Amino acid sequence: MNPVIRAASKADVTPIQAIYAHHVLHGTGTFEIEPPDVAEMCRRHATIVNAGLPYVVAEYDGMIVGYGYTGPFRPRAAYQFTLEDSIYLHPNWTGQGLGRQLLERLMAESRNRGFKQLVAVIGDSDNQASVRLHAAAGFTETGVLRNVGYKFERWLDIVIMQRAL
Repeated sequence: MNPVIRAASKADVTPIQAIYAHHVLHGTGTFEIEPPDVAEMCRRHATIVNAGLPYVVAEYDGMIVGYGYTGPFRPRAAYQFTLEDSIYLHPNWTGQGLGRQLLERLMAESRNRGFKQLVAVIGDSDNQASVRLHAAAGFTETGVLRNVGYKFERWLDIVIMQRAL
């Protein structure tokens, strides 16, 4: 069961939106409360792609089973060589190494485009799957911001991890 990792296209945005909506509604990896609609996800996809940044999907048997992208870490010019990664998997595809494949692809593409640092801002310090994924890929924890998000009637931390490319 090896999905193909490829560049995301506009045609992939509907299944990407469905995967993300699941995480918004059921998880704490994102601090969004309401899932963005397909039009908003199209806008977000176009913003990343038009900036020349990697946005990839994992496709298996014609179905999008995960996706990831990098975006600017912060908007100021001094941060221009630092990116932040985001990875989301279809709930049936967790724990199978797919997140690692997506992250490795994002790191390689970011490095090839001249970026120097990749930062993970992991929603919820209890999100140990994401922390372990990033640690296995060579990221180190650089800090925890305590109780900065509020979702599902509880306060949430964010874990910040970083890796040189």
